[in-house]
Amino acid sequence: MTTGFSAPCLWMRGGTSKGGFFLKSDLPADTAERDAFLLGVMGSPDERQIDGMGGADPLTSKVAVVSKSAREGIDVDYLFLQVFVDQAIVTDAQNCGNILAGIGPFAIERGLIEATGDETRVAIFMENTGQVAVATVQTPGGVVTYNGDAKIDGVPGSHAPIPLEFRDTAGSSCGALLPSGNAVDVINGVPVTLIDNGMPCVVMKAQDVGITGYEDRDSLDANTELKARIEAIRLAVGETMNLGDVKEKSVPKMMLVAPPKNGGAVTVRSFIPHRAHATIGVLGAVSVATACLIQGSPAAEVADTPDGNRKMLSVEHPTGEMSCVLELDDKGQVATAALLRTARKLMDGIVFG
Repeated sequence: MTTGFSAPCLWMRGGTSKGGFFLKSDLPADTAERDAFLLGVMGSPDERQIDGMGGADPLTSKVAVVSKSAREGIDVDYLFLQVFVDQAIVTDAQNCGNILAGIGPFAIERGLIEATGDETRVAIFMENTGQVAVATVQTPGGVVTYNGDAKIDGVPGSHAPIPLEFRDTAGSSCGALLPSGNAVDVINGVPVTLIDNGMPCVVMKAQDVGITGYEDRDSLDANTELKARIEAIRLAVGETMNLGDVKEKSVPKMMLVAPPKNGGAVTVRSFIPHRAHATIGVLGAVSVATACLIQGSPAAEVADTPDGNRKMLSVEHPTGEMSCVLELDDKGQVATAALLRTARKLMDGIVFG
């Protein structure tokens, strides 16, 4: 169903996701009207999203809403919206660290901030979680460039690097790094870690739910018994994670971990939450990497983690790896997390709902 509304939009790839980037002022102020418009833009609900811009996958049915920030020390505010593919749902229940990679370039492209030289640091307030990230955007000659030599798994070719530094992400949605207060909880007979270091996640050993953890995405999506089992666990922990009834929410994400196979720290298969992820979300990777450092957790039991207060943890996923740099404070708690992402501008124009 169309809404008759239209708006300027920059379509971008951010990390291993892509979607529509909008100025907040260009969207309807009423939330219901905004959501109806965005459903029309993406062509939801329809598993093919044939009547819209969506790519028939949660990773390509995403929206960023950006505005100049009035907060001290912050350049822009960023609201992430997940538009469901086959349901008429638009949710702000989670953040997205992949789409985050495009926020800095978008803010400069739209004139919300000025480039400061060959590199421009953009401080971003993530409205979904109340946390701050700083993106470093390549701006030679004061102009955003997407060309460069940085490569990330899950994206072909090379592009300009966009390092993302996350600050104070612990408990972003759940109120605490470990919302249950435990390193391990046993849910439906499966030991799990309930964790939120930027993304609410349930982390468990792949072998404890009947798989190896090295399966490809299609095999996981076809395993209805596995999906039913982990969904039962997900529904059971919603209240404990301070997320309420999560039946129609996109969080928590389900993370199935196994020992590393390619020289990394840990292998993971991620469900987001009902479909297997082709890679792993940025903040999901941060939460899994953090879980690897929690003594006695399922992730710690299978992970190979380095020594020192600055730890580089390579999180292996179905199409490669994502490296997280975690800095620990004097108490051994994760203080900051940083990752390398890239982004690319795909289309700038008017989109119709």
